[in-house]
Amino acid sequence: MLGATVLAEFGAVALSWGLEPWTDSALYLMFSIGIAGAGALVASAHPRNAIGWLMLWLGASNAVLTDLPQGYGLRAHDRGWPAGATAEWLSGTSVVAQMTPTILMFLLFPTGRMLGRRWNLVTSAGLIGSLVGVGGYMLSDRSDGDFVGGSNPLVVDGLPSAPMWVVGNVLIVTALVGAAASLVVRFRRAGSVERQQIKLLSVVAALSVVVLPISPFLSAHHPWVRVLVALVVLGQPIAICVAILRHRLYDIDRVISRTVSYSVVTAVLLGVYGLTVVALGALVGRSSAWVTAGATLVVAAAFRPVRARAQAIIDRRFDRSRVDAIGLVEAFVDDVRAGRAAPERVEQVLRDVTGDPSLTIHHRREGSAAAADAAAGAIPVRRGGAVVATITGGSALAERRSLVGDVVEAAAMAVEIAGLRAELRHQLDEVEASRARLVLVADEERRRLERDLHDGAQQRLVSIGLALRHAQHQMRRDDHSDASRTLDGAVAEIAVAIDELRELANGLRPSSLDAGLGSALRDLAKRAPLPVTVDTAVDRVDADAETTAYFVASEAITNAVKHAHATRVLLRADRHDGTLVVHVADDGIGGATPRGGSGLRGLADRLAAVGGTLTIDSGRAGTTVIASIPCES
Repeated sequence: MLGATVLAEFGAVALSWGLEPWTDSALYLMFSIGIAGAGALVASAHPRNAIGWLMLWLGASNAVLTDLPQGYGLRAHDRGWPAGATAEWLSGTSVVAQMTPTILMFLLFPTGRMLGRRWNLVTSAGLIGSLVGVGGYMLSDRSDGDFVGGSNPLVVDGLPSAPMWVVGNVLIVTALVGAAASLVVRFRRAGSVERQQIKLLSVVAALSVVVLPISPFLSAHHPWVRVLVALVVLGQPIAICVAILRHRLYDIDRVISRTVSYSVVTAVLLGVYGLTVVALGALVGRSSAWVTAGATLVVAAAFRPVRARAQAIIDRRFDRSRVDAIGLVEAFVDDVRAGRAAPERVEQVLRDVTGDPSLTIHHRREGSAAAADAAAGAIPVRRGGAVVATITGGSALAERRSLVGDVVEAAAMAVEIAGLRAELRHQLDEVEASRARLVLVADEERRRLERDLHDGAQQRLVSIGLALRHAQHQMRRDDHSDASRTLDGAVAEIAVAIDELRELANGLRPSSLDAGLGSALRDLAKRAPLPVTVDTAVDRVDADAETTAYFVASEAITNAVKHAHATRVLLRADRHDGTLVVHVADDGIGGATPRGGSGLRGLADRLAAVGGTLTIDSGRAGTTVIASIPCES
């Protein structure tokens, strides 16, 4: 049906082009295709709702029964084609095929079901009225002016056309009033969603009531009025489509509120302008340029306070739910400022005022995006131009997106404070966990040292002492050969003990740092089992920073050898604005992560203990470890 409408309308435009104002052709085409398109959307989404099919019929019948015959009639008169007047007559009578479906559409709105059987009388009145009224008009010479030739070829003599015309119009008006009354009755019985649907249609209908009666008086002098009329008439099927599909229904209260408020503001400012012109004209003379300038300045100065006051009053009447919701949120924010409420309650407050129990606030952390940023329909929370959080929820959130945007704007400060407090708690938890791991590692290391000293170096030293005592007795017996062998064994034991003590000392501050960090790093590179390029101009920094930097480099090189199977390493150390930055980059297999218990995890904890940070960039090839350490010269 939509395709037939499009084809018929383009055919009508082709026939009438150049024989009537192009704006008329364009407006006819726009109206028919617009109403049929709206009907197609409704019928596709809700095929059991008769309203979609009625709109499709209205679009198609307007194209096929009205515009196409009218275009043919114009072209037939221009080219001398046959039956031109008959086509024009058919176009004029097509109202009969469109009036009843129009009335029925309003009676069925928005559910597609009539309120009761008695409302069929309204439909019957519309049908009879259109038949009688159109018959009285199109079968008499009253319609001669609608024909290009200036004469209706199908006039029926003796027909009481005037009474038929009057009776028909009375019945049609009665049917239209009845259709409007059905909407009022339905509104009183309806639930919240259906009321929003009726409100949307009522706004457009109110515009029609204002625009259509005055259009005949203005269109002769202002051609744009015809465009306005077409848009207003087309607005009704569009409003019906939007309402039935429930697209952002809850915004209609705001639309009504803004429309009424700006109308009131316009009227008030026009009054202020007129009074100012009169007052200034009496003082300085009506011909003075100061009159216009002064009145304009007064209106400009009055606009903002008048609009704010009018909007507040009208919102309380037409958009009460929004006013109440924003009021509750603002009261909560005031309690947060005064310390009477915890900012973490903001999520529950937003759930209550929006009616969406699944509403969730996703706070942003520094350097990372909120987890819900990629979610469809996420609403950003902005403070100072920056997004501090995003909000997601269910269908209630989507339906009331405009209201949610307003209450979120009012609650932005509480949301930001709650996010900052959550981030602070997270960082404190990280610090506590890091400290706990450091204490655990220190205790384990102390026990290891005690065990290794007791079982290793201590036992060897006792054994060496006994061996030396035995050698002393052998020397007294002049048994020099046995004493020599005993001393050789003691020397060997001393060498082993020295190696064990050196191994135990690993993890303590290396003595190579006594010559400076640069020297220690170059010495570390020489002992590495793979080529290590050292690039550093850093000489001396404070002892803790040097030790931390050394162990970062040592652990990173060890990981490059043991885990990454690297063939070369670049080691660089720089100092910038009181921070020592150590880069260790290898060409290994990558994939390094600071998993629990790993050497990199230990490095992260060591750096956290001195206020530093660890960054790891490890893809499919190569790993770069960057340590930033606060330092003093």
